[in-house]
Amino acid sequence: MEVASVTITDCLLLQRIVIGDASETALLKFSELAVGNVIEYRERFKKVTEVPFNSTNKFQLSIHELQDPLDLRYLLVMKGAPERILERCSTIMIKGQELPLDTQWQEAFQTAYMDLGGLGERVLGFCHLYLNEKEFPRGYNFDTEEMNFPTSGLCFAGLISMIDPPRATVPDAVMKCRTAGIRVIMVTGDHPITAKAIAASVGIISEGSETVEDIAARLRIPVEQVNKRDARACVINGGQLKEMSSEELVEALKMHPEMVFARTSPQQKLIIVESCQKLGAIVAVTGDGVNDSPALKKADIGVAMGIAGSDAAKNAADMILLDDNFASIVTGVEQGRLIFDNLKKSIAYTLTKNIPELAPYLIYITASVPLPLGCITILFIELCTDIFPSVSLAYEKAESDIMHLKPRNPRRDRLVNEALAVYSYFQIGVIQSFAGFVDYFTTMAQEGWFPAYCLGLRAHWENQHLQDLQDSYGQEWTFSQRLYQQYNCYTVFFISIEVCQISDVLIRKTRRLSVFQQGFFRNKVLVIAIVFQLCLGNFLCYCPGMPNVFNFMPIRFQWWLVPLPFGILIFVYDEIRKLGVRRHPGSE
Repeated sequence: MEVASVTITDCLLLQRIVIGDASETALLKFSELAVGNVIEYRERFKKVTEVPFNSTNKFQLSIHELQDPLDLRYLLVMKGAPERILERCSTIMIKGQELPLDTQWQEAFQTAYMDLGGLGERVLGFCHLYLNEKEFPRGYNFDTEEMNFPTSGLCFAGLISMIDPPRATVPDAVMKCRTAGIRVIMVTGDHPITAKAIAASVGIISEGSETVEDIAARLRIPVEQVNKRDARACVINGGQLKEMSSEELVEALKMHPEMVFARTSPQQKLIIVESCQKLGAIVAVTGDGVNDSPALKKADIGVAMGIAGSDAAKNAADMILLDDNFASIVTGVEQGRLIFDNLKKSIAYTLTKNIPELAPYLIYITASVPLPLGCITILFIELCTDIFPSVSLAYEKAESDIMHLKPRNPRRDRLVNEALAVYSYFQIGVIQSFAGFVDYFTTMAQEGWFPAYCLGLRAHWENQHLQDLQDSYGQEWTFSQRLYQQYNCYTVFFISIEVCQISDVLIRKTRRLSVFQQGFFRNKVLVIAIVFQLCLGNFLCYCPGMPNVFNFMPIRFQWWLVPLPFGILIFVYDEIRKLGVRRHPGSE
């Protein structure tokens, strides 16, 4: 039985931080463990020239000098996408011997490649060629533009597979995206087999979803006989994408909810983004390389990686992830929805009181009743009692279903839309206005001014020279007595709005869920705001000197109770509305 031993040096080497591409980092550490000091190895085989990896060729090539004084040949080495490497090879290295690359070895290559790729591992192919000393003597001028050296007829050396496991948070993040109505499409340069395995492991291809090829294999029929619409998932490689028209790509995106694009070029990434936008979707693209810049720029929201991302990608992006974690995007979506919801709640709360503030003046003008609400009183509502509660809604926690909703339509679901205006102004606002007028006419009636008698009374009420105006009982009122009563009306109307606004701020805690589901006391800032609102209302009513300074009067306790049924009505009415919204999503 063979036992592998791992030294402390090996552990330290594997934990060493390396700046650069993740695949190159893995190869470097692998080489360090296999051959020892990489720096010394590089000095033994000095690099003469190099063709960097690019998305078109999908290989990296370099030429090195051999240090053996008896062997003055150059060594050409190449690594890249296994299928691209194999097509440039005519021989294969087997146990130190160079053998012809026949059908048997090609089949063995395909089997190994598919097995490794099916595990979700990234596979690289390697090959080499010793250049003829006579054709390429020492000092030969290698031109990487003209490629004045052979790039075919090479010797296949083997495969190296590596795994770049997704972060543990990614599957959960993908699931949250799915429940939130956000479609996740994978676009990668990996082989389709590898891409499919990774997509399945993180949930982009859900369990039980089949591609056309899977259905064909299960039914043992040719792929051409499978109805494409039966396949929920689809994996399209760069070659297939190149042959597809724009309309065919859009149709494929419509047909298959779960999409994976493999072996794609930067131009194809851009085409995919444009096709998604043609479907009317708001498209966010993540990327870290220079090649991702066009797609990042074209997307509605470009998201670059802050750690591994290139400067070009960061400049093209709208947002940069400081932790390079896909799950952070989902967190951003959740926080964005929370901010939108809380802004909408605060705006709705602020708009509602406009109707009960405006209605007294409309009735004052049209029905000629004594003025129910004064200007100074309105200023106290706007600048004092309502400021703190409206701000406190910004501290409201997310509703439990916030990530189970479909993305909003930006053309219809704005911060202030028709539905919000109608509900705030003509439903809750009207109820508050009724509360104010009921309290106002109750106050007037208790002092001898019946509602019918108040109609058309304004001219006589405001006449300073009329000192014997009779009420409904025939009692005579001086102007100063009428002014005192008018201040009482200002105060009760103010109190009515304040009581109803407490109900209003409570119902604004949620947009869809019941307030009982959200909890009344989770938002401590809102609780403090309500207490502050009540304390300020009592201070304005009962602090000595207020009638002379701000026109507030110490009113009777029973006048505080008049608007309470309207506050309860607002609460019950909104709970019924939310129940309808939950049963019929989209009716909000």
